[in-house]
Amino acid sequence: MFHTYVWSISIFEAIMKTLNSGVCLILVGLLTITAVTVAESNYGEALDKTFMFLEAQRSGKLPSDRRVKWRGDSGLKDGFLQNVDLVGGYYDAGDHVKFGLPMAFSVTMLAWGTIEYRKEITNLNQMGHALWAIRWGTDYFIKAHTQPNVLWGQVGDGNSDHYCWERAEDMTTPRTAFKLDQDHPGSDLAGETAAALAASSMAFKPYNSSYSDLLLVHAKQLFSFADRFRGLYDDSIPNAKQFYKSSGYSDELLWAAAWLFRATGEEQYLKYVVDNGAYMGGTGLAVKEFSWDNKYAGLQILLSKVLIEKKGVAYTSTLKLYQAKADYFACACLQKNDGYNVQLTPGGLMYVHEWNNMQYASAASFLLAVYSDSLSAANSELTCPDGQVQPREILDFVRSQADYILGKNPKSMSYMVGYGPKYPAHVHHRGASIASISFLPSPVSCVQGFDAWYCRREADPNVIQGALVGGPDRNDNFNDERSNYEQTEPTISASAPLVGLFSKLESLYGNTGPNHKGSATTNNQPPQCEPIKFVHSITSKWNVGKTTYYRHKVTMKNTSQKPITGVKLMVRELTGPIWGLSPAANKNTYELPQWLRLLKPGSECSFVYVQEGPQAKVSLLSYKYR
Repeated sequence: MFHTYVWSISIFEAIMKTLNSGVCLILVGLLTITAVTVAESNYGEALDKTFMFLEAQRSGKLPSDRRVKWRGDSGLKDGFLQNVDLVGGYYDAGDHVKFGLPMAFSVTMLAWGTIEYRKEITNLNQMGHALWAIRWGTDYFIKAHTQPNVLWGQVGDGNSDHYCWERAEDMTTPRTAFKLDQDHPGSDLAGETAAALAASSMAFKPYNSSYSDLLLVHAKQLFSFADRFRGLYDDSIPNAKQFYKSSGYSDELLWAAAWLFRATGEEQYLKYVVDNGAYMGGTGLAVKEFSWDNKYAGLQILLSKVLIEKKGVAYTSTLKLYQAKADYFACACLQKNDGYNVQLTPGGLMYVHEWNNMQYASAASFLLAVYSDSLSAANSELTCPDGQVQPREILDFVRSQADYILGKNPKSMSYMVGYGPKYPAHVHHRGASIASISFLPSPVSCVQGFDAWYCRREADPNVIQGALVGGPDRNDNFNDERSNYEQTEPTISASAPLVGLFSKLESLYGNTGPNHKGSATTNNQPPQCEPIKFVHSITSKWNVGKTTYYRHKVTMKNTSQKPITGVKLMVRELTGPIWGLSPAANKNTYELPQWLRLLKPGSECSFVYVQEGPQAKVSLLSYKYR
């Protein structure tokens, strides 16, 4: 994104320098090692760190058991002046604006990775993290979609935000909220948000059916709004134009319809992408990038899956046109497209744009992994102008991109912060570059942030684990400077595709690194959702004055082949009474009642609670196989 900065250099307080010097000296010592031996990539560890970066980007009220301890609550009054609750969601990069378009794209990518690689993510004990990463975005989108034809698309003023260097917890810049409606349309943003919600409904379907259904209701309404009232979102929200300018909305409309078809199986959505394929460019445009702005390659590969899986037989001829363009994209990435290829750096990294190039490399790598799986499942291969390519060859190339990110490159530097012995230490990120409020509770003002922290030469006081920075230039050169935002700023849109990518690669090449740690989990991690399935339902409702109360029922089923005991649950956002569970020692934790401590294979039990508003968030904390 585009940044404008005004700053001056001064010597900051000696006490601050003393506070941070010890940590910085250690980090600098680590990062000035010149002889680096690059081990085999540990994709499981990289996956876990990717989730940690997403946790560091959260806005709103943070959970007490959060892993990123240097972050605190922020943006708790977002939407207050507009009488709408817009608390939550994600900050897009190193700043504190909640831009709707990249956030929605990121959630779509998180959901897609979770759908495609559910088994792999579950085997890594990471499904809890995956679903919470998605839900932190979808809960916000539900809040932002206040009426069928209204979507709040941005919180924060990009211009004033970029003139301040301060922690999210100290924000003093205006938290202006901007909305789309039928008089101020935004088909690209509404369409991408519809795609995110439709994909997320599929991700949640096996674990929380009522929430999945709710997401689908919002997705359908948003697609209808996007299609009926057409226009570019940055014409309706001019403040976004300087930062995330849209190149068009046709791709998002087709993209949303394709995801709605996958989520619902309803033919009307498949017919939409078939009838509008030529008019909106889906069957005619051949592209060499996939990003928050350009969805055509993702759309074409998504519809190629529909064709390969024989789910649209009546529309085979048009779906083949989509697949031809998917092949063009894949062949271009693999350097087999008769010269019309994606540029590679001398070290082998896909190079698409000067600004934050890693986001294009990560997104393209994920797409190629998905397409390789589809071709492999059909016992097919990729036909390129320069020859045939086997699915395994595609995965070899995908692995080369992931390995480049993690340190197998001419600089022997991992471009994921916190991974490996050598990684960027001067990340263009406000929160990472300023001491945490836990150590420096006094506010850091707008200008003070520039003087005392932005301009300092020491390494970041907070290591923002898992952040994928913008990366090197076309010649593999990288300048680790905080002011070099083209190369050192991380974004959620770059990191989100890594969830599916690393999960796939870990399933194929895991246990190769000398420091491999299995599932790369921590004690604070929400456990995998399996082997217990939760089904939520509302069994009754009633009004007391103007307040509506709901009786929620949650059915738990042991879907494994073994008896389960020692079940502990986390129940968040519970505001009313609960029956059928026994409170445990820790806050918000519950156990099964004394008389029901064993769940046999296939057996079910239920508990109920009453509250107004949305359902509580139920997750599995721990269990034991007997």
